[in-house]
Amino acid sequence: MGRNQLDQQTSPYLLLHKDNPVHWYPWGREALAAAESEGKPILLSIGYTACHWCHVMNQESFADPEIAALMNDGFINVLVDREERPDLDQLYQASANAMGSQGGWPLTIFLTPQGVPFFTGTYFPKEARANMPALRTALDDVSRLFREHPQVVADSTARLLETLNNLWNRDMRGPLDGATLDNVAIRVAQRFDIFFGGVTGTQKFPSVPLVEILWRAFLRSGSQQFAQLASITIDHMLLAGLYDHIGGGFYRYAADERWLVPRFEKMTSDNAQLIELMTLVWQHNRNMISQVRIEETIGWLLREMKVEDAFATNLDADTDGEEGKYYLWSEPEIDAALMGTFVQKFKAAYGVSRDGNFQGRNILHRLGTAAPFPQSDADEALLTRQRQILLAARLNRVPPRRDDKVLADTNGMLIAALVNAGTAMKRVEWTTAAIRAFDFVVKVLGDGDKLAHSWRGGRRGHAGFADDYAHMARAALALWEATGEARFIDQAKRWVLTLNENFWDEFGGGYYTTSHDDDPLIVRVRSIFDQTQPPANSVILGVLGRLHMATAEQAYSDRANRLVRGFAGEVTRAFMSAGSFFNNLEFLASNLQIVVVGPINNVKTHELADAVLGRSLPNKLLVVVGPDQMLPPGHPARGKTMENGQPTAYVCQRQICSAPITNPVALSQMLQLPQTRPVPGARPQ
Repeated sequence: MGRNQLDQQTSPYLLLHKDNPVHWYPWGREALAAAESEGKPILLSIGYTACHWCHVMNQESFADPEIAALMNDGFINVLVDREERPDLDQLYQASANAMGSQGGWPLTIFLTPQGVPFFTGTYFPKEARANMPALRTALDDVSRLFREHPQVVADSTARLLETLNNLWNRDMRGPLDGATLDNVAIRVAQRFDIFFGGVTGTQKFPSVPLVEILWRAFLRSGSQQFAQLASITIDHMLLAGLYDHIGGGFYRYAADERWLVPRFEKMTSDNAQLIELMTLVWQHNRNMISQVRIEETIGWLLREMKVEDAFATNLDADTDGEEGKYYLWSEPEIDAALMGTFVQKFKAAYGVSRDGNFQGRNILHRLGTAAPFPQSDADEALLTRQRQILLAARLNRVPPRRDDKVLADTNGMLIAALVNAGTAMKRVEWTTAAIRAFDFVVKVLGDGDKLAHSWRGGRRGHAGFADDYAHMARAALALWEATGEARFIDQAKRWVLTLNENFWDEFGGGYYTTSHDDDPLIVRVRSIFDQTQPPANSVILGVLGRLHMATAEQAYSDRANRLVRGFAGEVTRAFMSAGSFFNNLEFLASNLQIVVVGPINNVKTHELADAVLGRSLPNKLLVVVGPDQMLPPGHPARGKTMENGQPTAYVCQRQICSAPITNPVALSQMLQLPQTRPVPGARPQ
């Protein structure tokens, strides 16, 4: 007799389902073997802890004995946490898309015993409503299809396998010309909302890689059209409802074009990307709102998301089964908490009203209110104190569920974000937190030169994916750049070697998501498309470029060039899904290495480094070396020394270095924006 087998899992999402009457299996050989031996299709459900509709489906259907009996009788039921198994999520989301579904979470997809999909959906309600069939109806229809029409199923699965192989394993090689980056920036700009920012549509996601494309185009060309689109987007994300104005941090996405109504889950991967973007913008204009949002978001991470020295994965959208309950305020709650503190000023600034703006309550925001941002310094200081009072009051509420898995790729993103923000804004405590997180990940997820993907409660999860190695290698190089400690660059080299030996596609170029020795799936994925985070094949371009600059070893450049050629025929077609690839491609094409030669404890050495960190330079690598330290053979700055005994900077590009620079002001001026140059067709529509 079957039983629910989730009670020994580590994933908080799977453990939420351990008491279901459904006979759940985790993904693995046992589930596939059971489907084969019993001749049953597989019902695969993919979700994650912070997913509101995943919880709704659990409470409505998976906890219902009648529905569970139908599932148990007709199917082998498998539950997957998308964050523990991003390889499965990517594979089966793409399958759903190929079968005509938009995908999403929860993903409900029906497979043959061999794991090939033949019917798909997302959230199925217990009872039919609107255009959504009831789950019981779907179960009956799929079971009948599998039993009575095997040839239809066989034909469908054969077509799907052909589609998936063509998607990921066809020859995607091709050329890229010098105008590619400018042309892509123009095409991205044409898709952006000129009034509210973000990609035009009724829902707004942060889409950080695409905003970064626009920001880089501005830095590259000086064209204000790109800066305007990026700034409109960033202002709406920082001031509207996407941001948690009381506790810090950003929600997953907004359900409306004006960014007012968020979907309330918080993902640490989203926040890492937004910290990096805000840091780049702040380095250019010292925008106070960007600085405050960086400080508050990192404050939230350090206060609420720490797992020992590393970071958890997400916060749920729901509390007590209600989406957003933890974050919403009624007017009487605001009045009571802020009594005696000029509460009317707060309500005017944050759009608080009696009837609220969301289901009778208030989503706090700073756009289009009676007292919009910014107010006077005195009023902003008052609002800060009032937010602190409300945070203290909110901490007495039942908090949303936290998924406390430690993921290698997500922590790699956070480490790099903390380091870059910490060095730019001279916040040593952020860089220290990044070092501790790095060391913790290496300790609990590392095994020699290998990584595991996840860790929770002393137990490791699945073997590392390409994204884990790429993001942790990037984190290591960010720490090396900030500290100069050789152990960080040495670790990055070892992880890149593991990628090359275990994930590289020798024929097409690029890295597979899974290792050569991993359990095989129906198709092995090799992708450049941004998901909830940048993929390995994009991130590793920047890693290889930095390693080539730092070591002067040609093998890193050759590998990067092969990777670019391997996907060059694909990226321009799917440019809206490959933002991270283009951003890292620009790093390869335009990288700038600034070498500062001087004693590490010399004030003038630090002044030169600060001149570099004071500029928005996404394509830079800053290297500080002692006067007696020798750079590697072949390095363009090898043999460069201090000028007249003073700490000296050299700006190097394409193996050519500038004349020595000892004045930090002169260095900063050398690194300033280019004169505005016309970009053909660069009039965003």
